[in-house]
Amino acid sequence: MNKQVFIQDLGYRDYRQTWIYQEQLFQSTLDIKIKNRREGANLETPNHLLFVEHPHVFTLGKSGNLDNLLVNEAELAAKNAKFYKINRGGDITYHGPGQVVGYPILDLDNFFTDIHKYLRLLEETVILTLADYGLKAERSAGETGVWLDVGTPFARKICAMGIRASRWVTMHGFALNVNTDLGFFDLMVPCGIKGKAVTSLNVELGKPSVDMGEVKHKLLRHFGMLFEAEILLQQERTAIKKTKV
Repeated sequence: MNKQVFIQDLGYRDYRQTWIYQEQLFQSTLDIKIKNRREGANLETPNHLLFVEHPHVFTLGKSGNLDNLLVNEAELAAKNAKFYKINRGGDITYHGPGQVVGYPILDLDNFFTDIHKYLRLLEETVILTLADYGLKAERSAGETGVWLDVGTPFARKICAMGIRASRWVTMHGFALNVNTDLGFFDLMVPCGIKGKAVTSLNVELGKPSVDMGEVKHKLLRHFGMLFEAEILLQQERTAIKKTKV
């Protein structure tokens, strides 16, 4: 099993452009698995984790309700925001500046074939990262993602998750609010869950901003530990170097 995970930080990038790139990596891995099965080949499948920060965009999962977007096309344009209906699970979510978005494109045959476990480990990656900042984050029963003050009137979501998987290959992932403009969440019903607030790391810490690079570093450290993965930084898709996180 190949437990190397190539890390790319795509920086600030358009959602659709990144989605297409995800699909290319996803399909490339699927093609290898199909070739292995049909031809009896024994080719190694790669694993990737993309970090990215998107311009303002709302995305709706395949089972989502469009009514959870509370603005029309003209109002989206006025906010310089885009909208896409996409092929992940979950309802509606927002991506924007100040948010660390992570897209793991993993072949779970290299790790474990259990989607429930996969989601729980993604949540745990974020929970442990937030603990590094002194925050007690939790899961909320029946609500994928990471929350604070679960079971109280002050429950608020800090990280949304939604994935797609085929033949145990994953795509899409998580969005952790770090320095996010929370006003954009007022334009939708977050994840289709009414009556729950949304927060960000800088708000919880009472800081104007939190270092995004530091957050990514902590996420990688916990991701590598939980998935028992070898983390490799991939620069410009060509030069690869090992890193200790």
